[in-house]
Amino acid sequence: MNYSYVIIDDDQESVLKTKAIADGFSELFFIGSAQNASDGLSLVLEKKPEIIFLEIDPVNLSSNLSLGFIDALHKYLTILPKIIVTTQEKKLAFDSFQYEVKEYLLKPVTQTDIVKMMLRLNKLKREEEIGSVENAYQTNNSPFSLGQKTPNELHPLRLCIKSYGDHRYIDAEDICFFQADNNSTDIHLNSGEMITAFKTLKYFEAVLSYPFIRIHKSYIVNRNYISRIHNGNSVCYIKNTNTRLPFSKLYKGNVELVISDFANGNYLEI
Repeated sequence: MNYSYVIIDDDQESVLKTKAIADGFSELFFIGSAQNASDGLSLVLEKKPEIIFLEIDPVNLSSNLSLGFIDALHKYLTILPKIIVTTQEKKLAFDSFQYEVKEYLLKPVTQTDIVKMMLRLNKLKREEEIGSVENAYQTNNSPFSLGQKTPNELHPLRLCIKSYGDHRYIDAEDICFFQADNNSTDIHLNSGEMITAFKTLKYFEAVLSYPFIRIHKSYIVNRNYISRIHNGNSVCYIKNTNTRLPFSKLYKGNVELVISDFANGNYLEI
């Protein structure tokens, strides 16, 4: 699951620190920043981010950054982005949650903070998607419906790899990992087969979401096929194979996200 985000903070150094941590997660992509409430409002209305990192206790009071910024958003938006407060004081936490703030992070923001935030946002998003599918399914199967089809969301993703009139169909759940090869990408399946697609790895990163995640400039992995993560050697092992995929420092945050995601499931650590 990918999220666009903006940072609204009057302290430029804090902006850079928060962005540096967030840049370690390929699921987060930065689309702008602002240092006062007026510019921040314009930025949000223009860019329509999914997440706002917001300072509400600014150094520069003339920036007008406060929880009142959320009230301003309500004047223009029916559905607000996820508001993540980033500040140095705990004192405004209670007031923040009255404004339906999703996270309250104390500065400096850490990698662990972002991992936990991403897990909670992903969980919330999955619950919302499941709820939407269930509602649509119930509507389609009500005695008042006229034979509507089951929603597309109930069907697993299938990829069609096209080449010179050849259409090759692959179930996404059968893909172990993607490997970059210049301007093409090799798709490795759980059967041991490899198929080449004439798209870049960056393209696949943009169009795919959970359970696929970028761990290296050359690799996107299906987290359902990860059997082992060795932080010391910076490698991930693929189930039922001898394949080991390296992960780089740039994407270490994504690997930490996978580790935390596994731990939040039906999980026993020995």
